[in-house]
Amino acid sequence: MGSVCVFASANDTLPAGLRDAAEAAGAGIARLGHTLVYGGSSRGLMGAAARGAVAGGGRVVGVMPRHLAGRERAAIDIAEIHLVDTLSERKQRMADLSDLFLVLPGGVGTLDEALEMITWFDVGLSRKPTLFVDVDGFWQDFAAMMAGLRARGVLRPDIDGAWRLLPDIDTALEAVATWFAPRAA
Repeated sequence: MGSVCVFASANDTLPAGLRDAAEAAGAGIARLGHTLVYGGSSRGLMGAAARGAVAGGGRVVGVMPRHLAGRERAAIDIAEIHLVDTLSERKQRMADLSDLFLVLPGGVGTLDEALEMITWFDVGLSRKPTLFVDVDGFWQDFAAMMAGLRARGVLRPDIDGAWRLLPDIDTALEAVATWFAPRAA
């Protein structure tokens, strides 16, 4: 089938509800028959998503810069891990390996990854959508910021379709299934 890239936090101190949602996202991606591509960490929401996919019988591919392998505890129980030299190489490799992007709660690294994919869509380098999963209202401030940018006229019309805010994991997985449906025929 296809590949879904998950951007998410590697922070281990996040609430259990966010970890459960990440694990459910990984399990759902596996259930749909897609490969999960992610940052390669065994920590935080990244690790939870990967564990969910592995437990669901799915294929998981990690991409991690060498300098983060120790700090983020590179996963060893996944199908493959690509070690790269820089964060830019990580984003490029994840994008090359993926058909769309699913954004779970995360910090500046997660935002960096998601915004770069939105930018690539906006300038025509990619037509792969970025889906933000609004677990517990996590991405409401981001949505408000983007609405403010639109209201101020600094977003091009081409950005429509680049990203969507989805209320929960189930809705996100339905969107993933819909995205791949025409390709399965």
